[in-house]
Amino acid sequence: MNKSTIAAVISSLILSASLAAPTLAAEVNFPHLETIGSSNIVVEADMADVNVEVIIKAETAQAAKKQSDIAVAKFIARLQKAGVSRKLIQSANINLQPQYHYEKGQLNKLIGYSANRRVSVTVNDLSELNSILDSALEQGINRINHIALKSSKEAQYIKQARLAAIKDAQQKAAELAAGFGEDLNGVWHIRYFDQRPVQPIMMRMSAESDNYNVAKSYQQGQVTIQDRVEVTFRLK
Repeated sequence: MNKSTIAAVISSLILSASLAAPTLAAEVNFPHLETIGSSNIVVEADMADVNVEVIIKAETAQAAKKQSDIAVAKFIARLQKAGVSRKLIQSANINLQPQYHYEKGQLNKLIGYSANRRVSVTVNDLSELNSILDSALEQGINRINHIALKSSKEAQYIKQARLAAIKDAQQKAAELAAGFGEDLNGVWHIRYFDQRPVQPIMMRMSAESDNYNVAKSYQQGQVTIQDRVEVTFRLK
């Protein structure tokens, strides 16, 4: 491509940009009012997602894997015996790593292997949470990573929050327009992004620690559901 051709292309791009800018500006070149509608709903939690983990250290990789697999299998079997559906239980793949002793000036010495597996359980009845945690610890699970509280009526509350945010945007727009002696003339633009409920993380602890109280950690839990919508109204 020669210099004259390049110059022609650049000139064409500049001309296109200059023509497009006024057109875009003309689209919003009218009296308008922008509002942001928001909502915040706090509901009681009635279920939870629990994530636990077993961490095993042994002299051989086979022994570490075997012990971690047994702990997970026993925990799942106990959950199913207690009436928890297998669909509500997810067991992650194993993570197996060699363990070394490091000493300055010497070669690293292999001292064993560490194996860990995680299990996630959806608890539909919050009153069963404590017994599930106890079962995990009794079957060899030695770490409770977190407990996220949820609501079984999440979809219903999300819709409720969205409608509340829309109503808030409309009310603000009507009050602002009236305050300045103007009238609304319909909606010109709506900007919206899906929101996710704020699920509180109730605890993060190790079963090796003595400084925790399981029973008190998940009582009276609440979930916050928020929504937001940005609206541009035309003014008459």
